[in-house]
Amino acid sequence: MSTAIKEMDRVELINLQRLAHILKGLSVAESETLEILLDKEAFRCIDRSLEELEKGEGIEMDMI
Repeated sequence: MSTAIKEMDRVELINLQRLAHILKGLSVAESETLEILLDKEAFRCIDRSLEELEKGEGIEMDMI
């Protein structure tokens, strides 16, 4: 066992194990959503796109 794990208190170790269990149980879609939410640049891009959509500044589909 690594020194870092040995130095963790029991509560921290249990929380990490719980987090690992939760992450393993995510579906592919949930995992991809989490990746986007953790990617600051991707999240900013989505946020800007939503703001543009609300203002009616989106690109029309037939122009693509």
